[in-house]
Amino acid sequence: MTFPISAALLDMLVLAVVAREDTYGYRITQDIRSAVDVSESTLYPVLRRLQKEDNLETYDREFQGRNRRYYRVTPKGRAALELYREEWKLHKKKIEDIIFPQTVNGSLPQDQ
Repeated sequence: MTFPISAALLDMLVLAVVAREDTYGYRITQDIRSAVDVSESTLYPVLRRLQKEDNLETYDREFQGRNRRYYRVTPKGRAALELYREEWKLHKKKIEDIIFPQTVNGSLPQDQ
């Protein structure tokens, strides 16, 4: 089963991948695919939007005789990523509280 991916989640994932190190589009796609099912055709519009919003900036570097476009997180993008991370912690906790309910003593309640 695959859960749908929201635009905000994709933004957070892209910013998180690029925040680790400057990287290029195909590599970003591969890193994100390790967690969620996403195609390059889905990801490139996200990269362009994040760039337009000044969360990412680009530069070109030669690789095997061709230019490769690299992405880097801007200070605004780092701030956005921190907000996403805080929101994610809250969201994840709320979901886990529903999926994995606990009683006062820490054990799972029995199904009725």
